[in-house]
Amino acid sequence: MGFSFSLSLAAIFFLLSWALLPLSIVSHPVSTYSIHANFTATNFQFIDTYGTFLSSQNGTFKASISNLDQQPSHYYFSVSHADSNSVIWSANRNAPMSSSDEVSLTTNGLTVVGEAGNVLWSTPPLNSEVDAMQLLETGNLVLVDARNNTLWESFQHPTDTIVVGQRIRIGTSLQSAVSDVDMLPGDYRLEVTDGDAVLQWNTMTYWELSMDAKASKNSNVNVSFLEMNESGLYLLGSDGSTIVTQVALTYASDFRIGKLGSEGRFSISRFVSDNWLLEFAAPAENCRIPLFCRKIGLCTSKPLSASCSCPLQFRSQIDGECVPMDSSLSLPSACNDTRNTSQFNINSVTYIGLGSGMDYFAIDFMNPVRNGISLSLCQDLCSANCSCLGIFHGSSSLSCYLLENYLGSIILSSKPTNDYWGYIKVLASSSSPPKHKFPIAALVLLPSSGFLILTTFVILGIVCLRKNTLSKTGTAKWSRCDSSSSADLEIISIPGLPRRFDYEELVAATENFKTQIGKGGFGTVYKGTLSDKSVVAVKKMTSLGVEGKKEFCTEIAVIGNVHHVNLVRLKGFCVRARQRFLVLEYMSKGSLDRTLFGNGPVLEWGERVEIALGTARGLAYLHSGCEHKIIHCDVKPQNILLHDNLQVKISDFGLSKLLSPEQSGLYTTMRGTRGYLAPEWLTSSAISDKSDVYGYGMVLLEIVRGRKNSTLQTWSDGISGGDGLSTSSYGSETRSIYFPLCALEMHEQNRYLELADRRLEGRVTSEEVEKLVRIALCCVHEDPALRPTMANVVSMLEGGLPVGEPRVDSLNFLRYYGRRFTEVSRKEGSNEQDEFGLYDPSTNPTSETATNGSYNSMSYLSSQQVSGPR
Repeated sequence: MGFSFSLSLAAIFFLLSWALLPLSIVSHPVSTYSIHANFTATNFQFIDTYGTFLSSQNGTFKASISNLDQQPSHYYFSVSHADSNSVIWSANRNAPMSSSDEVSLTTNGLTVVGEAGNVLWSTPPLNSEVDAMQLLETGNLVLVDARNNTLWESFQHPTDTIVVGQRIRIGTSLQSAVSDVDMLPGDYRLEVTDGDAVLQWNTMTYWELSMDAKASKNSNVNVSFLEMNESGLYLLGSDGSTIVTQVALTYASDFRIGKLGSEGRFSISRFVSDNWLLEFAAPAENCRIPLFCRKIGLCTSKPLSASCSCPLQFRSQIDGECVPMDSSLSLPSACNDTRNTSQFNINSVTYIGLGSGMDYFAIDFMNPVRNGISLSLCQDLCSANCSCLGIFHGSSSLSCYLLENYLGSIILSSKPTNDYWGYIKVLASSSSPPKHKFPIAALVLLPSSGFLILTTFVILGIVCLRKNTLSKTGTAKWSRCDSSSSADLEIISIPGLPRRFDYEELVAATENFKTQIGKGGFGTVYKGTLSDKSVVAVKKMTSLGVEGKKEFCTEIAVIGNVHHVNLVRLKGFCVRARQRFLVLEYMSKGSLDRTLFGNGPVLEWGERVEIALGTARGLAYLHSGCEHKIIHCDVKPQNILLHDNLQVKISDFGLSKLLSPEQSGLYTTMRGTRGYLAPEWLTSSAISDKSDVYGYGMVLLEIVRGRKNSTLQTWSDGISGGDGLSTSSYGSETRSIYFPLCALEMHEQNRYLELADRRLEGRVTSEEVEKLVRIALCCVHEDPALRPTMANVVSMLEGGLPVGEPRVDSLNFLRYYGRRFTEVSRKEGSNEQDEFGLYDPSTNPTSETATNGSYNSMSYLSSQQVSGPR
């Protein structure tokens, strides 16, 4: 009986094993790397292996029916890198499948079929019957015939990724996905042309491989394909060996991928120790990605990042889109062949200006529709074109660019030569003012007095027309500079003279100079509103070195043509007898000293870095980007102005001496502000752009600290936690502090964090403070030759150059300055030095005398000396 029972159990086990055998077979990969025809698979069928039914010979890649976002109908038949699960190719990206939809391999090809029998994706008709499907160790999925000839391969039909050994030929492209979990095709493409590889958004190019900073061009032969291998990315000629353009990568790697991300950036990464290491990314700047800040969003570059806001006259909606501030204005939609374009009534079209210094991602890669035309004609071209949504117009080149069909983000340009003005097309409300009937009284009076009235209006019209013609902005060759008296009626030939305002215009704009918003060595500044409602700053000049009318107009012509996003723009001028007025763009936040030293909200560290960077860019442009080198000579927080979004602009730059390249080392006239004057100002040494670098370094230290460099403050000498700069008098000594000396001493002790503005309350790291302090100390070297150029300062702030190492032997003069400041403070019994800061020595102490403690005497410099005539 025992034997019979055992036999029965064995029979049952045998039967169960046969019943479960099909399930165990289909729950695992059918083959290592090859599957023969007449095969079907679903995700549900291979659920135990996460949909995987095919692997490459060494297991590097796998083919599976997988789900990326756990949605029930978001399955894709794809090839992935096994270790990282990174998808390198997908078949049905346009038509996601369900877990029960089938992948079918027949002798006719490969097909993805829905439950209802509908074809979601298939290979094209093939030349012969399919024998097998293979997944190669390269990641290439191939269909072969009985003789192992390749009939079809996934490498020739890429999605958004290229791997080592894969070629992207002319006419083939990578196309981004909608998101990381949605494989539907997005709006970005990496296209290979016969001359280059380009990134496109819709149909607009925004990056070219040959223009990338990391690329090098080797040949001018036609491109045949793009290939990535173990050493880099290459555009190759038809022979497969001639390199047209290349991006060499630092490390050799057997496995790396190049992927066009859903955000529009093409990147190359290699897989090392279970991690992806980024090797290359393009575009490198976030603001060069078309929709980084969404439609019409204003993108401002920052070190390793970017910030988004809405341009002036636009506001942000709840969904983050920027729309006109004026609710009566709306953004039109572009037309196409199937739409009725009558909605674009030219009479209802108007334009919102974006201001100067703006850029657009596509301008570098598109041709203007017209050259040499005025702004109004450019706008007319856009108004008549229903596809046009905005324009960019070159103020000097007079080139007209139309932005058609799509609008991307606007870029706050950092280009020193950018002179484009952007305008967004908007539609005004359809309501129009009521029409007025012609007055009956006029019909009665016209026969008797019409001729006299008409004659009077004609005469007045001719006078006004001539007056307006002579005072136009731009590059008119002949301009009247002064019309205040009969002695000044001669015409002066000065190209590029900006708009001349009548004195009466400025009186009306400023309400008889009612609201004073600033005062300095060169005059007083008033707030004004022009007749077109634009707000301006009107500077009434005093203490000018240039007294002659022609000389003044010549300098104004040069200043008026200096355009940079970080320089205050000169809108016009006025000359009345011996009075001189400048009309400048208005900066709503005022000067940096008010924001930095005032009692308002504290500037965050990131904002301080942006202010430092903007100031450096503006000075770099003055020194090396202008036709005439301009040395500012008075770099200080009062001359650094801020707008609503803390956009930085330097003012008063045009009031310094203008130098030709031959004169750049010959300027020795005293001017500036104590506390920011370089040591060479007080000797017979030549003044150069390095004098501005010194002033910038002093300003940078004040940005770090949030207070003036020369103030009375409590000092704890390591008591109460070792904080050298303290606002508490507990366990501390109140004494005068010369902050540049503190910065030098803390630098020598690597105690950088103690130098930061205490109001930041730990929202800044020691490394961040160290970077700015070291740059500042390099800028204030006693020897001008040791100071970096402003262009190098910009590169150090942006991370393009390593931060310099301060030379202590050229900074020892700060120890003397600090002691002299303390002595003067005690003698005067003052809690704060005046606006000019430190009393500078009359001669420049050498490093040797600074070390020995023997110094020359200090002379007092009056405000007239430091701010007076050049």
